[in-house]
Order: sequence, then C-alpha cells, then structure tokens
Amino acid sequence: MLSDTHPDAQRVQIELLRAKTASERLGMACRLSDLVVRMSRQAIARQHPDWTTQEVNLAWVENSYGPELAEELRQYLNAR
Repeated sequence: MLSDTHPDAQRVQIELLRAKTASERLGMACRLSDLVVRMSRQAIARQHPDWTTQEVNLAWVENSYGPELAEELRQYLNAR
C-alpha cells in the first residue's frame, strides 16, 4: 500500500483509532462522510455559479446515485 505517512506515525494513528469505542469510530465516519458530501457539492457549485442550490443538489445526486434517481427526484420536486 502506498502511503505518504511515516510508518511510526501510521502505527500511532492505528493505535489511537483502536482505542476508540465503536460509537466514537462511527461518529468519525459520519463526520467524514458529511465533509465529503459538502465538499463535493461545493465543487459543483463552484463549477456552476449560476445554478440554484436545488440544481447543485440534483447534480450531486446524479453524480452519486445515477441519472435515473436524479430524474425521479427532479420530477418529485417539480410536482410538489
């Protein structure tokens, strides 16, 4: 596995992670997932500054889950 982390630092990171409870590890994973989603939406918004928040979110859904789901969501939102 390629890594830019020094082996000693990586060992300490793994030890610290193993010392956490399952709940703490789950919380870390959820926060990381939230960060990735927010950053990907921000990237779409930067590429399309004229788009509305809804358009950005629909593009994110399309990129993440596919065009079929995005279209169904678009139709649902338009029907509301």
